[in-house]
Amino acid sequence: MKLSWLDIEERAIIFSKKWRFATEEKSEAQSFLNDFFDVFGVDRLRVAQFEKKVPKGKDKNGRVRNGYIDLLWKGIILIEMKSKGKNLDRAYDQAKEYSFKLRDEDLPEYTMVSDFENIRLYRNKTEQIWNFKLINLHKNVKLFSGLTGYKPPKMHPTDIEVDIKAAEKMAKLHDILKLHGYKGHQVEVYLVRLLFCLFADDTGIFEKNIFFDYISNSKEDGSDLSYRISRLFEILDTPQNERDKLTLLSDEMKRFTYINGSLFSEQLPFADFDNKMRKMLLECCTLNWGYISPAIFGSIFQGVMNPKERRELGAYYTSEENILKLIKPLFLNELWEEFKLIKGSSKQLKIFHDKLSKLKFFDPACGCGNFLIITYREIRKLEIEVLKMLIDDNAQLFLIDISPYCKVNINQFYGIEYEEFPCQIAKVGMWLIDHQMNTRVAEHFGLYYARLPLRQSATIIYNSALTISWESIVPKNELSYILGNPPFVGARLMNIQQKSELINTFNNMKGVKNLDYVAAWYNMSAQMIAGTSIKAAFVSTNSITQGEQVHILWKSLFEKYKIHFDFAYRTFIWRNEAKGKAVVHCVIIGFSADNINRKKIIYENDGTEVIAKNINPYIVDASNIFISTRKKPICNVQEMNFGSMPLDGGYFLFSDEEKENFVALNPASEKFFKPFMGADDFINNRKRWCLWLIDANPNELHNNPLLLDRAAKVKEYRASSNREATRKLSSTPMIFGEIRQPNTNYLIIPRHSSQNRNYIPIGFLNANIIAGDSTLIIPNATVYDFGILTSKVHMTWVRTICGRIKSDYRYSKEIVYNNFPWPDLTEKQKKCIEKAAQEVLDVRALYPDSSLSDLYNQLTMPFELIKAHNKVDKAVDAAYGNMGSKSEREIIANLMERYQNILENNKRIKVAI
Repeated sequence: MKLSWLDIEERAIIFSKKWRFATEEKSEAQSFLNDFFDVFGVDRLRVAQFEKKVPKGKDKNGRVRNGYIDLLWKGIILIEMKSKGKNLDRAYDQAKEYSFKLRDEDLPEYTMVSDFENIRLYRNKTEQIWNFKLINLHKNVKLFSGLTGYKPPKMHPTDIEVDIKAAEKMAKLHDILKLHGYKGHQVEVYLVRLLFCLFADDTGIFEKNIFFDYISNSKEDGSDLSYRISRLFEILDTPQNERDKLTLLSDEMKRFTYINGSLFSEQLPFADFDNKMRKMLLECCTLNWGYISPAIFGSIFQGVMNPKERRELGAYYTSEENILKLIKPLFLNELWEEFKLIKGSSKQLKIFHDKLSKLKFFDPACGCGNFLIITYREIRKLEIEVLKMLIDDNAQLFLIDISPYCKVNINQFYGIEYEEFPCQIAKVGMWLIDHQMNTRVAEHFGLYYARLPLRQSATIIYNSALTISWESIVPKNELSYILGNPPFVGARLMNIQQKSELINTFNNMKGVKNLDYVAAWYNMSAQMIAGTSIKAAFVSTNSITQGEQVHILWKSLFEKYKIHFDFAYRTFIWRNEAKGKAVVHCVIIGFSADNINRKKIIYENDGTEVIAKNINPYIVDASNIFISTRKKPICNVQEMNFGSMPLDGGYFLFSDEEKENFVALNPASEKFFKPFMGADDFINNRKRWCLWLIDANPNELHNNPLLLDRAAKVKEYRASSNREATRKLSSTPMIFGEIRQPNTNYLIIPRHSSQNRNYIPIGFLNANIIAGDSTLIIPNATVYDFGILTSKVHMTWVRTICGRIKSDYRYSKEIVYNNFPWPDLTEKQKKCIEKAAQEVLDVRALYPDSSLSDLYNQLTMPFELIKAHNKVDKAVDAAYGNMGSKSEREIIANLMERYQNILENNKRIKVAI
């Protein structure tokens, strides 16, 4: 049982009193530590197991000398004790020496040193340090929450709050610079340079805090700071041999290392500083920039420049978790598996290491470089494990320089971005992550390692990815992987330039205007990888695997470029960890020209991974089919139509109250009103009315000024339209723009409905109720038709084939209904379906005051209605060959096979005729 914080504080007071006046020597360390762990309720026997003997080094005769860590709790804390009055800096250095000899998985999160009177605690990942007297332990016990079982304070170096805080500081600096007239390209480059200096000051690229000291040494009014910073930028771009010629160069300047990498090469005009700006820059220096995440920070930093994005700083970035969803199945998992197989062989490891150093990665919509940065980090992690095997296990290898062994470099990475500022951030972000990974190498091998001056760089091109040859950036015979998340812009939301780029990319292919913008990246990638071993993967909105886009996009790419899906995530919500989260419904598609054997479909909702024989464009384990729009059903069933379209500007439609008021003013108009039913009205049991004047006597209309006024407003609305067809309809302003109302009872289906319902609410209406164009109707439909369309089998088809608005269903007659493979069934099976379907209608009738929204809500759906639908599902399953016990993925594969068979059969019949 965990102790309360109050209990721990009381124990801490007793502990500190016991040891406060003692004159303990180092030999009493274990007693002190036993009592210390008692404070936090950690068993003494368990503590005793933490003592660890480690190699301390070799003496002058080459014999191994062992040292003892006073206490090591693997992964938690390392403690080194000294006698009273001894130097704690020396104690910490000794603890670090021990840490270098530990395996990475054993490295502690905290290091503590103490001389029985003072305690100093280091958090190793964040470089935070706390100093306090032993007597004040009770005030600081929460710093040791990791010992108690409580969750430690949230201070991890990749916490989004840290990155947002850093970006907010840069935002303030940006605003002040802009206020002083420093704008556009100049301020972008200036801020990126300052970012690098701030990072360098905290991570060992510069001597610790020399940039902070340099800024602090400027005049308090800031009058000389502009010159000092410009001079610093100049020196950072000056090689050592040229500096030697600068006889008047101050010692302060000489301390800054040569950076290179073209980051400081462009000469910028002075940015005027004052006292306020100087304070702001010093405030930026106070943050520890060493534990920002280059991948996340870059995207947030970009938001600094956009006032709209600034208000939601941190809401729009791609999280590490989501990036890993793509890169793991694309290449990372495979590389780790290969490493595990050969890690016992030095020869194979060297070959594998060379392979890692030759891989090339390309993100043709890289933004601030987050996919490239995380990819680089993960490849470097793998390289470090290789180096451990090659170096740590080689007792004969005496290492004084680790740099020749680190072969993976940022020059293996390429990107395109259409905005200049993100390009600069991406390039610098790659340098930052490179230094972080070099630091990790240094920590393991106990050797300083930094790639300075910067001689290598990621190739980040400032251009439009759709108007430049990708091979001009990286030849396809050198490229390994294409990856990223191209812009999420829908077919109806593109601007003129984007639409033009899309059309040109597909060479004005038929139907291209109905594709989302991201389709252009798939097309250019397919061209690039054709006939190669390059593998690609993109994050996309799920619309490209649904509705009409499937046939337009994928039929072309599959047939023309012979690509195959290697893996795919079915629809999931693309979330990040920030406040004000951006939520997009996405898929991830990995594809190549190689038809690999082990394909994988990943179901994000339940974490299921399924090995597939083939992944078709609907992300289903079935043969490749491309369902196109169709005017007539493929089966012999009733045709489906749209409801009638008022096209009236709202002048023909009335609520209950509006209708009553209208009729009160003109009682003769009541005969012209009919109930009106749109999709939302039908689902939510809402009453509306419409003026239905199709059979009205002209004389009655002529003598009814209120009706004439409505007609005049409809005429004006249609005549002012940008659409020619609508303008033509202004000549008949007394009737709906499009009339499809049947003279018989009909089945009504909402065109749009929530994905959170197990069944789309559909039902029967009589001919007197006018169905609006937000619905679809089937005149003369039977209860059998109702049973099939409200079944699990049909809903499985809908969920896979239909288009979506966000995640909600967009039912269509041309794609969904007309292509649906109805069953071949016996009369007995048909009657069984009819009986079960009628029971559904009967149960619904028991709840006249409940809307279909209430009845089909998963939380409020009546048990009787659930049972009735289960009977329908069972009866329909029997007609399809008893698929009820199968999963939805098996049902859809069966339906797709039936779809193909029906098409082939129809084709044979047509030829025979």
